[in-house]
Amino acid sequence: MAATAAPRTTAAREAAPLYKDAAAPVEARVEDLLRRMTLEEKVAQITTIWEARKALGAAPSPAALSAAYPNGLGQVARPSDAGGAGSPRTNPGRGPRATAEYVNRLQRWAVERTRLGIPILFHEEGLHGLAAKGATSFPQAIALASSWDPDLVRAVNEVTARETRARGVQLSLTPVVDIARDPRWGRIEETFGEDPYLVGEMGVAAVEGLQGRGPTARLGEGRVFATLKHLTGHGQPEAGQNIAPAPLAERELREFFLPPFEQVVTRTGIAAVMASYNEVDGVPSHVNRWLLGDVLRGEWAYRGAVVSDYYAIDQLQSIHHVARTLDEAAARAIDAGVDADLPEGTAYATLVKAVREGRVREAAVDRAARHMLTLKMRAGLFERPYADPAAAERVTNTPAARALARTAAARSITLLTNKGMLPLKAEGTIAVIGPNAAVARLGGYYGQPPVTVSILDGIRAKVGKRARIVHAEGVRITEGDDWWEDKVTLADPAANRRRIAAAVETARGADRIVLAIGDTEQTSREGWDPKHLGDRPSLDLVGEQQELFDALKALGKPIAVVLINGRPASTVAIAEQADALVEGWYLGEQGGNAMADVLFGDVNPGGKLPVTIPRNAGQLPIFYNVKPSAHRGYLFDTTAPLFPFGHGLSYTRFDVGAPRLSAASIGPAGHVTVSVDVANTGARAGDEVVQLYIRDDVSSVTRPVKELKGFRRVTLAPGERRTVTFDIGPDALQLWSRDMKRVVEPGTFTIMAGANSVELKSATLTVTK
Repeated sequence: MAATAAPRTTAAREAAPLYKDAAAPVEARVEDLLRRMTLEEKVAQITTIWEARKALGAAPSPAALSAAYPNGLGQVARPSDAGGAGSPRTNPGRGPRATAEYVNRLQRWAVERTRLGIPILFHEEGLHGLAAKGATSFPQAIALASSWDPDLVRAVNEVTARETRARGVQLSLTPVVDIARDPRWGRIEETFGEDPYLVGEMGVAAVEGLQGRGPTARLGEGRVFATLKHLTGHGQPEAGQNIAPAPLAERELREFFLPPFEQVVTRTGIAAVMASYNEVDGVPSHVNRWLLGDVLRGEWAYRGAVVSDYYAIDQLQSIHHVARTLDEAAARAIDAGVDADLPEGTAYATLVKAVREGRVREAAVDRAARHMLTLKMRAGLFERPYADPAAAERVTNTPAARALARTAAARSITLLTNKGMLPLKAEGTIAVIGPNAAVARLGGYYGQPPVTVSILDGIRAKVGKRARIVHAEGVRITEGDDWWEDKVTLADPAANRRRIAAAVETARGADRIVLAIGDTEQTSREGWDPKHLGDRPSLDLVGEQQELFDALKALGKPIAVVLINGRPASTVAIAEQADALVEGWYLGEQGGNAMADVLFGDVNPGGKLPVTIPRNAGQLPIFYNVKPSAHRGYLFDTTAPLFPFGHGLSYTRFDVGAPRLSAASIGPAGHVTVSVDVANTGARAGDEVVQLYIRDDVSSVTRPVKELKGFRRVTLAPGERRTVTFDIGPDALQLWSRDMKRVVEPGTFTIMAGANSVELKSATLTVTK
């Protein structure tokens, strides 16, 4: 059983230090503890270890820990791995029980063998499920965004929190609310897409799933603190390359990139915010006092912790060159308001010397330590520092979690085109072809679930003996698929052409073809180092995948193409020629079952695109909420995307009516109710996402041609009609004036509703003076 604090008498409580009194206010406990701490102990609380754990061994002794960290230890990164970065193939990591036991070992040393008994804070990655051995793997963030279902995102993150906390971990490095406007960037898969409103709603839901709803003084049972990242501009890097400068003016930051962060900060009790790697206007985020101070802590009144991205403080010296030395980088970062140095603490380890020499104020160290100690107090670590290893196993990857993973994947799948081929019938011979047919691609920051289901697995389980299933790889994309591996080697073209010939022969006798193509975890990923790249200059399919499609299409058989990928792909010819095109992104451990559910019609697809799909990289950047002067035209090509933001089809038909306003005019502080009728005019039940957009018709500064301001996913039976309502008030109508003030300007606004960002019906709202 988990070790818990023994009951204490009133006399014992009065004799104990205030910081150990669970009944005392958190603020008072933290201040009492700070007064007792040496400078060295304070600095220890704002540093972290990750790779350094390797030197201590898999089961470090108290003596070894005390020798290495005589002043205690603030934070430990990713205890579920075996000691630092590395592929699960070479660094298989720890399962739930082993992680809990390892956490308890370190925690017991911290509580019982350090001078003040300050417990350790542990963190893990949890972008789409806990990224650890044995944990449940859900669809990647870009897929979850395609569900347009905040309740689903909340439920997924509740499972992530439960599985994480059970291992003795209190902090999760998620969610990502970067606005993603460049699909060359390999991290677009980690985001909720291109729209500030959609990303904000999904981000709020994710935090509520992890931490619980609303600000809370104490972290609840089965919850973890969330880390909001990456502040800011990360999702539109120069040339689409990770960590590159974000060439953004303040107005663009405030209109597009900052709103999702503000929504999460002001609507939830978000506990931690992570600064971004990139620079904005020549100032890296980790030294940006305006961003971390004036905006985050000033305008938004944020009171939680600010943590660094991995090695980002070191990069102030090594990449950005705004510091000559590591101790100068540490001094600038802590002065700007960064509270914790992740993941090794090498920069902040210099702070003791810097304070003693008068180059850093001890008050800055106190402020940072105060924020990190507050997290520990709020997590209840001083009262219950230990995990229950048996419980960790019991709550991990349960049947309910696996069922939710399947539901989440099914609700995330988006039907892009369909010429009547789908849903499939379970009869005859079905050829399942492609490099992504027989493997479950999980995407970056992935976990290691006990079982994964490929599309081939899912189809075979679905049809049983009712149809004959044949399979061929078709092509290989890369020689490996290890996300952690630095070098990426494309498959040999000659070998691939032999595979194509074999696939054609396999499919020749089939009645219909399902072709699964797209990315591997190596062709779309975070490029965290010049030796570990993940961004691409092209949006075309990698390798000989187009050739494979062309060869199969030449057979003259119906062909449904399934995309399993981390970034939008410019599949122009495939979109035109395939009999159906389905976007899956990375669907998690149950993706194969979910895809089979959709392909055979047991689930009617209802996903919608959270990003615009370009025709080619020459259109970039391309997004729906452009300014009026954009998209004038190209010689010899079009500015129209391949698929617009919000697009997604169904096996039934829907009619979305024109918006009706409760009032034709309102004042600048007024509200109006917008009602939209939606009807299922087809023959089967299905889901539609009603989307509400607005346009400020004439304004003092330029405004987007349309902006998403509401959405609702509804399930309707055949013939069913429902009225969906939205509230439009000052928050939806305001702009940043020429003086950078939020105002609602008098004039007319076009209110639009529809099933995507293009096919819209409208009404006019007047805002009076």
